[in-house]
Amino acid sequence: MTRVDNEAAFEKFKECAVEVLQVPAEKITPAASFAGDLEADSLEVVELVMALEEAFDITVEESELEGVETIGQAFELVTSKL
Repeated sequence: MTRVDNEAAFEKFKECAVEVLQVPAEKITPAASFAGDLEADSLEVVELVMALEEAFDITVEESELEGVETIGQAFELVTSKL
């Protein structure tokens, strides 16, 4: 994936996160943690994953979410499936 594709994918990812998590776009950074920075509970993270699956036309297994605690980790998981 080229840098431009990666940036476009992150913008799409960010749009989903803002909509589902109801947080300002500037809070969606690779280092932002779901629990700490974004105050997202596990249900909201699952809702986000479902939105990302639809937006990117991918499937994410529940087991793959273990250990995913930041926006950056979630984005890597999504882009690894593109």
